[in-house]
Amino acid sequence: MLAREPWTDRPACVHPVLGSIARMVHDHSTKAGRRALLSFAPDFLETAHVGFEGSARLVALCTSTALATAGELVEDERRRLSNARRTALYLLGTADEPAGPARWWLPALNRVALGEPFYRTFVAPEQAAEAVAVTARAADDIRLRQLLKQCLAVQGARRPGAPSPSWSASPVAQRLWL
Repeated sequence: MLAREPWTDRPACVHPVLGSIARMVHDHSTKAGRRALLSFAPDFLETAHVGFEGSARLVALCTSTALATAGELVEDERRRLSNARRTALYLLGTADEPAGPARWWLPALNRVALGEPFYRTFVAPEQAAEAVAVTARAADDIRLRQLLKQCLAVQGARRPGAPSPSWSASPVAQRLWL
């Protein structure tokens, strides 16, 4: 309704990685924490931009946060998060090559112009979601909300000094986010 689309937790106007992060923050927050997320809803609108950069920045931020803040990581989690981070950094131009399975699928799909949409809609949302879930094991509502704010800033969605939405107490908004 807010996005002028049929109700869904995956509106087309929201970047798929940002939406995945928001769902994981929501799922790992307390009831009070979920209520505090209401004011963020309008900031997600019109964030769905194509290109590797936005997706890779979000994955790099979330995986770096998970690797730095998580308590005990099993070796498999650490390897997946590290590979996801390195691939994101490669896509941002700061690493020499992608890591993990991306070493094979990324060049193959790029040859047929499918690398970016595959990364943006399938790979990056899963990597970011896992990173948020790992971070949530050692984080409270405030830290999860802060991560979400950082992700919105990376996408250019949260502008300093932007007015707070006035609809946050509406019953429709509460049904969408609680």
